Amino acid sequence: MEKAKTRKLNITFESEIDSGASDGTPAKPKNKGGSKGQIWEFIAIATVPLVLVLGNSMLVPILPDMQEKLGISKFQSSLVITLFSVTAGLVIPVSGYLSDRFSRKSIMIPSLIIYGAAGILAGFGAVWNSYTVVIIARAIQGLGAAGTAPIAMALAGDLYKGGTESKALGLTEASNGMGKVLSPIIGSLLALIVWYAAFFAFPIFCAISLAAVIFLLKEPKKQQPAPKLKPYLKTIGGILKKKGRWLITSFFAGSLALFILFGVLFFLSNILEEAPYNIDGVKKGLVLAIPLLGMVITSYTTGALIKKNGTAMRWLINIGLILMTVSLGACILILEKNLYMLIGLLTLSSIGTGLLLPCLNTMITGSVEREQRGMITSIYSSLRFLGVAFGPPLFSWMMDKSHSVVFITVTCLSLVTLGLSFFLIKPKGQIQ
Repeated sequence: MEKAKTRKLNITFESEIDSGASDGTPAKPKNKGGSKGQIWEFIAIATVPLVLVLGNSMLVPILPDMQEKLGISKFQSSLVITLFSVTAGLVIPVSGYLSDRFSRKSIMIPSLIIYGAAGILAGFGAVWNSYTVVIIARAIQGLGAAGTAPIAMALAGDLYKGGTESKALGLTEASNGMGKVLSPIIGSLLALIVWYAAFFAFPIFCAISLAAVIFLLKEPKKQQPAPKLKPYLKTIGGILKKKGRWLITSFFAGSLALFILFGVLFFLSNILEEAPYNIDGVKKGLVLAIPLLGMVITSYTTGALIKKNGTAMRWLINIGLILMTVSLGACILILEKNLYMLIGLLTLSSIGTGLLLPCLNTMITGSVEREQRGMITSIYSSLRFLGVAFGPPLFSWMMDKSHSVVFITVTCLSLVTLGLSFFLIKPKGQIQ
């Protein structure tokens, strides 16, 4: 990178796209903003996190039905979300290395096929009233999920640079959020047919994303030979040693944001069906979608506007965590007193998440060169998955104690993360 850039930043953002070729000739312009080809690339990339999030969020509204039909506990139903996410979280780093070793698409394509096929198996498990088959199928889906959205994030970093990269990453986060908005509604609508219909819907969405990845995305050629494992891991260790203070803090912040998001969804899905609310079916799906809509709009807007402005990212990260802390803390005071205020405060918290995640995505993806990007983004995505995994069961456990305990805990966690982010995540300057 140019010295001028280095002087302006504590965190260095790098790109594999050079200003010119090694022989001194100018580089060919790539992916000009607004081009038709770029729009289709954006759409193809966006389908991957959309499909991924449907794998969890679409099941949230039917968890109470699953408890009744399969004769399982609230904790057992939460494991349908948790096991999927834990398996994905553990396998994602392996997928990240393989995508760096070979190519992004060579990992994404078979992963989408596995993801969709396991959805069919889970559906048959539900038809057979076999909780064991459903759980096994969800673990297999987690294996497939490990090679989807995290690799798509790395591919976006490969394809674009500068403001276009942050816009593409903002779109992936918005697509992730839009999936969360639509999935409770879609899940509730499908449940009108039969409660397990959502499982059989996965292959359809996977097939659409698979076609988009195969035909619309052209992966750039590798500039360097594939890395061998030992020097590769040494390089990753060096990156974490050099940039670990802010990278690990960013990993934790992203993981916490999704832990809270999925935990709150699980919380709402259960209390809405109880007195005094007695809201279920499609109406419940619409209520669950309200906070998520705030997040998706904020995510896309943030990704489109931040470009590579490190100072703006720092402000938005801190503002987002402040919104989360204040709104979740306020929920303690009005819990079960006013549903409209509760939904409003949770929407405000989701807006804070929408400010936070696109900034983290851009910083993390741009912090390393292409050859290590798959692993770094995979470590980040792995921890995000683990946040999703532990949200429902821990919220279930806290709900059995007290609903106030739920919001006291997440408020304290948000406050701690705000302090860590304020002191350790300090990007500065305008990235040219």
